[in-house]
Amino acid sequence: MTADQTVDRAADKLQELANQLAGEGGLKAKLSEPLAGDADLIRKMKPSLIKARARGEAPTNQKPGKPRVAPSSPQLGSRPKRNGGGPNPWIIVGAALVAGVVLAKWIDWRGHAHPRD
Repeated sequence: MTADQTVDRAADKLQELANQLAGEGGLKAKLSEPLAGDADLIRKMKPSLIKARARGEAPTNQKPGKPRVAPSSPQLGSRPKRNGGGPNPWIIVGAALVAGVVLAKWIDWRGHAHPRD
C-alpha cells in the first residue's frame, strides 16, 4: 500500500465520521463541519502532491473549498404555517397585568373599610 492510499483511507474515515456526526444533531453536528474540513486538508497532504508542489508542478493558488458534510436532518422543505394559534400572548400578559392592578386596588380599598385598630 502506498503512502497516498494510506492518506486517502485516513481522509475517507474522517469524512465518514463527520457525516455520521452530522446526522446525530446537537453539539456533535456542530463538530462535523470542522472534521470534514480536516478530511479535505488531509487529502491535500498526500506525499505525491507535496512533492509536485515542491517541484513547482502542482498549482499552489487554489481557492479553499467548503467541506462537504451530510445534512444534520432530513430536508423536508418548509413547515406549514399555523393559522389561528390563539390570541396574541402580549394581550394575555396585558390583561393579566390590568386584572392584577384592579385586584390590588380593590383589596387595598376593602382594607380601609375594616381597619384592625
